[in-house]
Amino acid sequence: MSMQLEIITPESKVFSGEVEAVQLPGLDGLFQVLKGHAPIISALTKGTVKVDLKQAVDASQLTSGMISADTSNSKVIRVSINGGVVELLNDKVIVLAE
Repeated sequence: MSMQLEIITPESKVFSGEVEAVQLPGLDGLFQVLKGHAPIISALTKGTVKVDLKQAVDASQLTSGMISADTSNSKVIRVSINGGVVELLNDKVIVLAE
């Protein structure tokens, strides 16, 4: 079992799926969460959420303009956010993004 990630904006659900790791732009700098991480709630600043996917993704599946595929690694996507909040509980990561 891996981690579940949801990235949600007021307008739509940007991403939902299984991930290996998530790197987030915290107020004090970048931080990463992995499976088994302790529960956390943290504010996020403007920046990029780097997502290490469980399985490779086809760039045509990325429908949101906020998401870009990593050209060197098909298992990595990046999501641009203008801030928000992240909650991690029981290997489920929810990013409420602006």
